[in-house]
Order: sequence, then structure tokens, then C-alpha cells
Amino acid sequence: MIIVTIVVMRSRNQPRNQPHDPPKRPSQIIQSDDPKVTPVSGIASRPLEQPSPISAPARTKVLVVEDEALIRDTVVFSLEEEGYEVHAIEDGRLALDLFYRSLEQHDSNAWQPDLVILDLMLPHVNGLDLCRFVRSQASTIPILILSAKGTETDRVVGLEVGADDYLTKPFGMRELIARCRALLRRSQRDDDEPKQDSLCRGDLELFPEQCRVSRNGQSVSLAPKEFKILELFMRNPNRVWSREQLLERVWGPDFMGDSKTVDVHIRWLREKLEVDPSHPQHIQTVRGFGYRFS
Repeated sequence: MIIVTIVVMRSRNQPRNQPHDPPKRPSQIIQSDDPKVTPVSGIASRPLEQPSPISAPARTKVLVVEDEALIRDTVVFSLEEEGYEVHAIEDGRLALDLFYRSLEQHDSNAWQPDLVILDLMLPHVNGLDLCRFVRSQASTIPILILSAKGTETDRVVGLEVGADDYLTKPFGMRELIARCRALLRRSQRDDDEPKQDSLCRGDLELFPEQCRVSRNGQSVSLAPKEFKILELFMRNPNRVWSREQLLERVWGPDFMGDSKTVDVHIRWLREKLEVDPSHPQHIQTVRGFGYRFS
């Protein structure tokens, strides 16, 4: 007769005859219809536990602006499991109040995120308007848009108003986490680069810290992607850039749109910066290769 012995392994720290701890739950989201409610009262998150060595740094803060409770709670829970400090807001008005205090009024007490995950269809203030406001304050906070709007036009519009990435619903949580990590790595590299007060090339002057450009002393208004292209050009004069290289450096490696969007942005830049856009002096076409700034 064969006797089979079953051994039940118990965690060293688990007391005998005690049930396992219940699974952790996502942060609670405080909702309010009171227009006087500030973002501080519209945000709540549970204290972070000590992150494991492979977790994100505790200082990394992620703001989730999403009105669908199930998606919001799932995203918050997944990010917190990765070690991020997460705050969540379900109302565009509350998010705008938070951005206004932290970016325009420079309120040191306002919670300032390192990354924003932003839904488009929000109550009171939509995601595109929030994105525009953040970029209008010369902020370089990475913004990842989550939206059920998945056409090419929707993605292009989201990226044009200043988003750094665009993910359509439904989406996989592993992909979302990977995209967040990529945006934060890119942001960290930008922060580590030596800063210059301004870049001067001929009649053009670019101020990286202020996200401002002037031509012959007159201010020129540029969209976020136009500004990034020009900054890349002015930091690397006479270098030839292919469409693919510009897409990767400005739009990111995960961009899935048409490469012709580069040509459109170059045309817009020439119209704003060149004396004669049909005979450009600064942004020149190198046929068969790409573009060069001189």
C-alpha cells in the first residue's frame, strides 16, 4: 500500500489557523458635485507600503483623471501595485482646479504629478481642454490619453493638442503600465539633459525652459509638436533627420499614425518661421533623406 503525504506550506509569518489577509482594494474616490470643492477634497489614496526593489520610486506620482469608476479603480489599483503614488479624479473641473493651482498659481501645497493619465470624455471640462491648459502653462508633464475614440483623426487630434501618448479602450493593463514607464523614462532623460537659457540660430531664438520662440524679437506661437521639432533641429544644426527619426524622437516609438504628419508639421513651421515658406532658409528638404535645419 502506498501512503501519500500532503504537506501544506504555510508562510513563515502566517499564524496558525488564521485566514490570509484579504486582497488589497483600489483607492476610494471621493466624488462631489459642489463647484467649490477643491481637488484636495476630490482626491484620496491609501498610504503606500514600502516598495519592493523592482517597484517604481515612491516619489513618482501619477494622476488618473477618469469618470468611469470601474476603469478608474482598476487603473489606480494596478499602478499602486507597481509602487506608484496615485491620486484619482473623476471630474474635469476638479482636475482643472488642480492644474490651475499647481501650474499657474505655483501653489506649493498643490499636489503635482509626474505623469497624467487622462480620459477625454469627462464631465464639466473635457480631456482635450485639460491637455491644452497644461501645455499653455509651458508644462512638460507627460500626458497619456485613454479614450474610446480610436480613429486616426481622434489620435492625431489628441497628440496635436499636447498629449505624449494615446491608448484606446479597451486596453491591456500590462500595456498601460509599460507605456507609463516609457513616458517617465523619457521625461527623466529630458530632465537630465543640460539646460540652456536659449538657443539662437540666425533670426530665431528658442527658450527651452519657457517653451517660447521668437523671430527677430517677435514672439511666435507654436503647437507643442512644432516646438519639439524646432528644438530638436536647433540643438542639432545641419544634421539630416529622416521622417522615421523625427517620429521616434518627437511622437515616441509607439506612434502608430501616418509618417506624413511630419511633412504637415514641417509645412506649418515654415509658414510661421520662414520669410518665404516656398524657399525656406532654415528648414530645408534633403531629397531622398529628410530635413535639415541650417
